[in-house]
Amino acid sequence: MADRILPAGLRVLLGAVAASALLAGCASDGGAKPGSASAPPTKAGPGAGKGYAHDPFPSTYKAYPGVPTLVTHVTIFDGEGGRIDNGSVLFADGKIVGLGQSVEAPAGATVIDGTGKTLTPGIIDIHSHLGDYPSPGVQANSDGNEATSPVTAEVWAEHSVWPQDPGFSRALVNGGVTTLQILPGSANLFGGRSVVVKNVYARTEQGMKFPGAPYGLKMACGENPKRVYGSKGREPSTRMGNIAVDRQTWARAVEYKRKWDKYEKDGGEPPARDIAMDTLRGVLAGEILVQNHCYRADEMAIVMDMAKEFGYHVSAFHHAVEAYKIADLLKENGTCAAVWADWWGFKMESYDAIGENLALLQKNGACAMIHSDDANGIQRLNQEVAKALASGRHAGIDISDAVAWEWLTYNPAKALGIADKTGSLKPGKMADVVLWNGNPFSAYTRPEKVWIDGALLYDANDPKRRPVSDFELGQPGAGDTK
Repeated sequence: MADRILPAGLRVLLGAVAASALLAGCASDGGAKPGSASAPPTKAGPGAGKGYAHDPFPSTYKAYPGVPTLVTHVTIFDGEGGRIDNGSVLFADGKIVGLGQSVEAPAGATVIDGTGKTLTPGIIDIHSHLGDYPSPGVQANSDGNEATSPVTAEVWAEHSVWPQDPGFSRALVNGGVTTLQILPGSANLFGGRSVVVKNVYARTEQGMKFPGAPYGLKMACGENPKRVYGSKGREPSTRMGNIAVDRQTWARAVEYKRKWDKYEKDGGEPPARDIAMDTLRGVLAGEILVQNHCYRADEMAIVMDMAKEFGYHVSAFHHAVEAYKIADLLKENGTCAAVWADWWGFKMESYDAIGENLALLQKNGACAMIHSDDANGIQRLNQEVAKALASGRHAGIDISDAVAWEWLTYNPAKALGIADKTGSLKPGKMADVVLWNGNPFSAYTRPEKVWIDGALLYDANDPKRRPVSDFELGQPGAGDTK
C-alpha cells in the first residue's frame, strides 16, 4: 500500500485511527510496551475422568438377608487350588469369616453337616448371553447382536438384558452359577459393552449388576465379522479387513482420548461426545476390560500385537480352541483363555481343537478357564471341567481336582477384575458358596444349597427355596423348577 497514492479522505481517516491508538496505549499503564500485559488465567478443566458420567446406569444391587452359617465335616475346594478334607467354613454378614479343619460357630449360627459333600465357591461363567437371548428363544426376544455395523461399541448388553429370563434360575439351581458376564454377540468386530451380574432375580438389570465390577468390551475376530459384512458387500470381508477396521477404529479412539484428556486437564470447550468412543477411551484408560472372541492361535497373536500398538490389554480370549498352541504367549502377555471342553468342528476356525486344551494351558502356566456361551451348557460347567480333566490325565497331565476348580471360579474372577471380591473362599470375600451333594466332578452330583452373599437362595430339600422368574409364575413347561 505504501507505493500507492491514497485518496485524501482515506489518508485523514487512517491518521485519526493511528493517533487514537497511540493515545490509548499511553493512557493504559504509564507506557507499558505493547503485548506485555498478562494474559487472562486459563480456567482449569473438570479433572481426570470427570468430563462426563462414566457409570450412568449404576448398580442398585442389594444382597438378600442371610444368617451366620457354619458348614462342617465337608470337603472344601477353596477356589485357589487349596483343598481341605473334613473341614469347616463359616460365613456371616454376607462374607466368608473363616475356614479350616476346625472353626467355631458363633451363638445362634445355622450349622450344616456336610459329611460326604463338597463345598466350593460359586461358579462364575465369563461368557453368557442369558437375558439378551432369553427363554423363550423367539425372534421377539433376540436382542444380543446389533448386526448393523462392524463397529457398534456404543451398544451396552445390559440395555437388552431381560431380568426375568428363566435361564437365570436354571443356571443357579442346576449349575451352581452365582456370577456371570453377559456379552453382546460376535457378529461385529466391536460388539459393545458387557455387564457382570450376580445371579439373583430383580425387577431391573441394575438390581442384578455386580457392584464395582468393571465393564467389558466384546470384540471378535475371524469368521463371524467377515461373513456377516462380506455377505453385505462391505468391509470387512477378509481377515485382513478385520484387522484394518480394528486399527482404524483404535486410531480414532486414541485421538478421542487425547482430546478429552486435554479438556479434562486444561478446560476450554469440551469435545463432542461419541458414545462408541467413550467405551474405547475407557479401554485405553484401563477402566474397561477387553473380552475377545477368537479361535485361531495366529489371530490371537496378531490381536495381542495390535493391543501393544494402541496401548490396551486383552483380558481374555473367548472360545480360544487353539490357545494350547500359544500358551507361552498368553502367559507372557497376562491374557487368559476361556475355552470349552470339547465343543469344536462347527466351523472351520473351530476345527483344530483338542480335549487337552485346558490341561496344556494350566501346565504351561497360562490363565485358563471354562465358559459356556450356551443356556444349557451353563447348567453343567462342573461336568465340562470333569471332561477336560479326564482328557488331560489321559495325556499324562495330572492336575488335581482342587486346582481344576480355579477354572470355574478364581480365574474367571481375575479376568473380570473381581477376584478381590469373589471367586474363592477367603476371609472377607463375598460368601458366594455352593454345597454339592457329592463329588462336583461326577455326572450324578448336583447343587444341594447355593448361597449368594451369604443368603440361601436355593435349597434342594426346600421347594419354597427355589428362585422362580415372574415370567414363569402360573405357567407349566418343560424343565419347570417351581
